[in-house]
Amino acid sequence: MRILLVSDAWLPQVNGVVTSLQALVAQLRDMGHWVKVISPADFRCLPCPGYGEIGLAWNLWRLGPMIREFRPDCVHIATEGPLGWAARGWLRRRGLLFTTALHTRFADYVKARWPWLPLRLGIAYLRCFHRHSQAILVSTPRLQEECLSWGLGQASLWHKGVDSQLFHPGSPAAAESPLFLYVGRLAAEKNLSAFLELDLPGRKCVVGDGPQRTALQQAYPQVEFRGYLQGQALADAYRQASVLVFPSRTDTYGLVMLEAMACGTPVAAFAVPGPLDIVQQGVTGYLADDLAEACLAAVQLDRQDCARWAASLGWRSSAEVFLAAQQRLEGDPLGQWQVV
Repeated sequence: MRILLVSDAWLPQVNGVVTSLQALVAQLRDMGHWVKVISPADFRCLPCPGYGEIGLAWNLWRLGPMIREFRPDCVHIATEGPLGWAARGWLRRRGLLFTTALHTRFADYVKARWPWLPLRLGIAYLRCFHRHSQAILVSTPRLQEECLSWGLGQASLWHKGVDSQLFHPGSPAAAESPLFLYVGRLAAEKNLSAFLELDLPGRKCVVGDGPQRTALQQAYPQVEFRGYLQGQALADAYRQASVLVFPSRTDTYGLVMLEAMACGTPVAAFAVPGPLDIVQQGVTGYLADDLAEACLAAVQLDRQDCARWAASLGWRSSAEVFLAAQQRLEGDPLGQWQVV
């Protein structure tokens, strides 16, 4: 199949969406499919207000000819940004089918940044974007139910995976005191202060970057901020940690939790959607309304149990689920590209 992905999130951005899409593309190509990604790298971009490392494409008139030239069998729109809206509009005007994905709780993110805005505005935005999708791919049953409550009955489960060749148990350096690790964006919606303010034994380490980094480093000078880590350096950081702390209350999934578990590191988090869908209470992590309680309980868990559970979740099976959703569109009479 000729598969086209359109995404506002792509390299050099570092986040769970990009990680997931990169893994998907690699698996699809390994399965013999021809995959093209249209991303901000193909356009002129302006920095996203408040989050300069994210580029927003603006010369969107180039998108249509790029789609037409590739002549895909199916199109998947991964994000609800400028490229996503432009691709959606171009395809709909020509009666062509597409799938979408819900990777982030956009409404909750907007609420976290601008608390005075009603949550229903963000939900209306998502409903408008996804309502004409043939299949909305979501990572958890809870998110699927949420889509149903918004009137989006075409939500379909698409589980994520973990790279077990990179993320696996090793021999972490012996530590005299616990090391509590955070991995992810340093942004308001990640609720990082809920972790950094905790009175915990041992050390705290933050891996990642984002618009809040400078302010957080100034407010918490006792915390080690390491910036972005990738590949083996990131895997080593997981293995050296006693616990991965995941303070977000707004994530749809939280891929870093899977990566940490695959390295044998248990997770401490709030008992909210995302962690509730991934963490096995008392086995691979601990969830509680009191994050400090969760951290202290997670330290006691068996690292081998964490690794065994995560090892069963591979990217190949995730790609096969994605492919099944696209194959339902292949060969549809609306997909005859000679008419466009």
